[in-house]
Amino acid sequence: MGKLTVRSVQSFIKEASEQIQTKKSGKLRLADGNGLYIVVPKKGEPYWMMRYTIAGKRSEMTIGKHSLLSLADARNKAIEHKKSVNEGVDPLTSRHNAENSEFSTLDGLFLDWQKGNEKRLKYPNIPKRIYTKDISPLIGRYKLKAIKPLDIKRVIESIADSGRPSIANDALQYLKQLFNHAMKLGLSDSNPAQPFNVNDAGGMEKSRERALTFKELEFFFKVMREQSEQISRENYLACSLLVCLGVRKQELIQAKWHEFDLSNAIWKLPKERSKTGQGFTIPLAPPIIKWLEELKVRSCGSEYVFPSRRRSKNPYMGADTLNRAISKLFGIESGKSTHSPNLMGEIEHFTVHDLRRTCRSLLSQLKTPSHIAERCLNHKLKGVEGVYDQYDYFDERKEALDKLADSIAQLVNITPNNVEGV
Repeated sequence: MGKLTVRSVQSFIKEASEQIQTKKSGKLRLADGNGLYIVVPKKGEPYWMMRYTIAGKRSEMTIGKHSLLSLADARNKAIEHKKSVNEGVDPLTSRHNAENSEFSTLDGLFLDWQKGNEKRLKYPNIPKRIYTKDISPLIGRYKLKAIKPLDIKRVIESIADSGRPSIANDALQYLKQLFNHAMKLGLSDSNPAQPFNVNDAGGMEKSRERALTFKELEFFFKVMREQSEQISRENYLACSLLVCLGVRKQELIQAKWHEFDLSNAIWKLPKERSKTGQGFTIPLAPPIIKWLEELKVRSCGSEYVFPSRRRSKNPYMGADTLNRAISKLFGIESGKSTHSPNLMGEIEHFTVHDLRRTCRSLLSQLKTPSHIAERCLNHKLKGVEGVYDQYDYFDERKEALDKLADSIAQLVNITPNNVEGV
């Protein structure tokens, strides 16, 4: 324990400042013990300084400003640096290397962290998209040492205020992981995101239960057709496919043509893109074959069913494209109400993922047995049944999905398919 107290430090700073002004002398310092000093310079703010000897050489290093670092915190940092010295590591050299390394900024650190995600995560593009869109523009260029809890607060509140609470929660989780990674590499002494929880970001998330009825779907497709300048034909057909097939959004928009065998009416979803980690063969109903044939022409030779229409790092449709298109119909952009009219009337707002839930709900409405409906959505059967029942129910799934597609096609195919203007 050092000999200084908070009061004695404050008294010293006051007396030293007066003495420097009177005698116009240089900086003054007062020792706490274990090499720690409080220093009052001729110009600038008082700061904490540490003296140490390594390899027979005496050195000094600044620990932090007095206004930003309490006596207790300064002592803790001095102890940490002493441990490094005892292990033969010069803390001043370590600091210099960290501040001038390729990881000195949050953007630099993210690149290294993302390399690990590409090996560890099935969908590494999700944290990459959130970081690139919502975190990097605000604090990506900041030095790691300069990022404070207030900066974390600014990021998560900015996302939450845009009407995306789940993204705010995800961003907070990624920031915590990023700074844990920085601490592992010795680039940061603390995690400024650690004090925050979901209540500070998007709040506790409730499981969504939204599913559209046939009547709501009929109105939805009608509005999309009427807004053809705002809703592209590709977006229109993508929503149709999501309702009829029950696949996940990413599985559809990243689909490649070589996965489809239209002559045999099947889509072989590869295990690399399936959330279950297993390949899945999906039967394709006649209406769906027609939509895919149209999309084949519209893809203009691309290997993707839904190629990107803009210059982008991703060669396929953007992850937010469909949700943005749907939200615009409700007069909502980037999570906030605009002056655009709500074209959906009294219909409750829904998201792309709700179309998958809609598929499951409509299958039940069409009297599809529960275990077959679950397999239609590529859900694993639960409990003992899931362990022992390895039958894939392809024929049963085909019958159920054909019936659903025929019902939905009546809402989608109001006018004959055409590819004019392609």
